[in-house]
Amino acid sequence: MSVNEDLNNKPAIDVSGVRFKWDIENGVFDFEGDDAILFWISSAMKTFFDTIEEVSGDDAAGVVLETTGFRQGAVVSEFFSHSHLSIKEVASIIPVLYASAGWGKISFQDICEEKKTAVVRLQNSWEYKINKAQGKKKHGSFLPGHFAGILTGVFGTNVWYEVKKSQIEGDEYCEYHYFPSAITVTNNIHDFARRKESAEIQKLEEIVADRTKELRELVKEISSPIIPVLEEIVVVPLVGKYDETRSEELIEKTLNNLPVYKARYLLLDLTALDIHISNYTITFIEKLGSAASLIGTETILVGISPQLGTEISESELNFSKFNCFQTLQHGIYFALAQRGRKIVG
Repeated sequence: MSVNEDLNNKPAIDVSGVRFKWDIENGVFDFEGDDAILFWISSAMKTFFDTIEEVSGDDAAGVVLETTGFRQGAVVSEFFSHSHLSIKEVASIIPVLYASAGWGKISFQDICEEKKTAVVRLQNSWEYKINKAQGKKKHGSFLPGHFAGILTGVFGTNVWYEVKKSQIEGDEYCEYHYFPSAITVTNNIHDFARRKESAEIQKLEEIVADRTKELRELVKEISSPIIPVLEEIVVVPLVGKYDETRSEELIEKTLNNLPVYKARYLLLDLTALDIHISNYTITFIEKLGSAASLIGTETILVGISPQLGTEISESELNFSKFNCFQTLQHGIYFALAQRGRKIVG
């Protein structure tokens, strides 16, 4: 290492051929001919990483740091390309250059220009120190992405990596294996965005499913309620349309509650049914009435409009076994009369 001043009387240091220079008056630090900046690793840089993770979440932060590392590595590879250095020369320069800047102990293993593969080992890197200060148990993504960017530029083909050893996970050093791959940082960003989108959609679907379940339960409670109007007489108003699920639920609910109310008469009020009643609904009415008779409850149909009466008569089902009335009041009067009772005004 040599300490001297340049031609402009600015302090300068040469470390193993790497030149650092300071312009204190203008607040400039020069690293190998370009502006640079210094940060404390375990405090300032840790705060930087902590903030990224806090704002974006661990998964997003991993993609952000990996992408940033790769793109910075691509910038470094452009510098080597302009210098017309061979791959072996690049592999010999980087450890000294990066060590002088505090990136840790770096070595290249098994570089194969023909297969475009390489193994990079790092020990005590700044990312490891940050992750250790953060209390992390898993390796970071910036540095492996960074060297993928460098090697992509140097080899002239897209290169990706696998982490084989990790110092933060207990190994003596980090070891990254690099190889040609279709994986790119752009694809990773898009994949992450799709995963996030899929996760959000899944959350929304779960919310919708929960709300739908709540609404179904609510509909079950408020639609077609069982109303005990007088002793031994209950009314079930049919509202809207009935599909298989809704009709089966109502049949089960009604048959379970008729004995509870000791019902002798079940009045099915058809007033609020859809104007255009389906064959399925007609079949459902017949099924409910027949099932009620099996447990000793007589079914009376009320609220039958002329149009509804026409549609029922045109069906193949026989509704003649049910007493039918135009209004609920008439149906109640009939049920009372069957028991020898009447309403006295």
